[in-house]
Amino acid sequence: MGNVVFYRKYRPQNFESVTGQDAIVKTLANAILNNKIAHAYLFTGPRGTGKTSLARIFAKAINCQNRNNKEFEPCNKCQSCLEINDGSSLDVIEFDAATNTGIDDIRALQDNAKIKPVNNKYKIYIIDEAHQLSKSAYGALLKILEEPPEYIIFILATTDPEKMLKTILSRVQRFDFKKILVDDIVKKLEGVLKKEQIEYELAALNLIAKESDGGMRDAESMLGQITTMSKKVTVEVVENIIGGVNQNKIASFVDLLIAKDNKNLFQAISDLDNDGYNLEEFYKSLVEYMQNLLVIKVSSDLASLFKYEIADDFINILKNQADKTDIKFVKQALKCLINNQSYFGVVQNNRLPIEISVLEITEEQK
Repeated sequence: MGNVVFYRKYRPQNFESVTGQDAIVKTLANAILNNKIAHAYLFTGPRGTGKTSLARIFAKAINCQNRNNKEFEPCNKCQSCLEINDGSSLDVIEFDAATNTGIDDIRALQDNAKIKPVNNKYKIYIIDEAHQLSKSAYGALLKILEEPPEYIIFILATTDPEKMLKTILSRVQRFDFKKILVDDIVKKLEGVLKKEQIEYELAALNLIAKESDGGMRDAESMLGQITTMSKKVTVEVVENIIGGVNQNKIASFVDLLIAKDNKNLFQAISDLDNDGYNLEEFYKSLVEYMQNLLVIKVSSDLASLFKYEIADDFINILKNQADKTDIKFVKQALKCLINNQSYFGVVQNNRLPIEISVLEITEEQK
């Protein structure tokens, strides 16, 4: 099937295709429409949430040769847009601070900044991992930010703004990127697979989305890895590759706990072990699931807390389970699971900690 790097192939090329950052997109679009372009921006947030992609789209939009004053989207057809898309633009310079941390690198940037744009209105510097610049490099950068030429725009991207100098932070417009919702990641992955004509199971995409922890790039990278190994994206394939356990299995296990069905609980533990699952990882996932159930039991309105971790379908499952039990059971179950977690690594058979926990949890209900 070949090695398909999905996160590059399906990188968003305009504002409309950016996922999960609606407020930032709207603000930047309005800045373009109203011709209120700042000289320096800070894009901060978790990795893989679109910081660099949106920086490139913004760079295209303000330099687009076909865009009129009533539009904010880049055309992706003019010479400027095409050069930025393929990375050959002389006026959009991407700078990786993780590997270019020194004063000499920033001084070279200073010298380059004195040269006016070759083909565009603006010369744009996108500095990735900006928090990794050295103090001396920050000092040199600060000099440019204090008195930038009118044609220069800086876009600093970082996952750790707390490590940046306050004097730098005071001279930029800051945009905080957030984790992307599980449902939004799943929709994007579905779109990719449909275009690639690859079969998939929706539960498998949910598992990938949860594992990505709100990062679209990580989700697309995982999907690319999986499709190089299988012609169909199934739950079984995903579990084998990333080592996770899909929510359906955990939800079914919790249903059995609520029903006090020890026979089928022990059978389920045996099946997980025979199927090659990491039982300690399953146990950790069970603890997390029960914690979510506790929150739902406190108030179903708190379900919004999980929107970056759990798809809406599974939130509904949690709500249904919460209706079937009481908060005392959930609290006692969590205490039991936490207390018995220390058995892993002590006993040789990893089924034992789960079996003991199951008996203690179900006996608490009798």
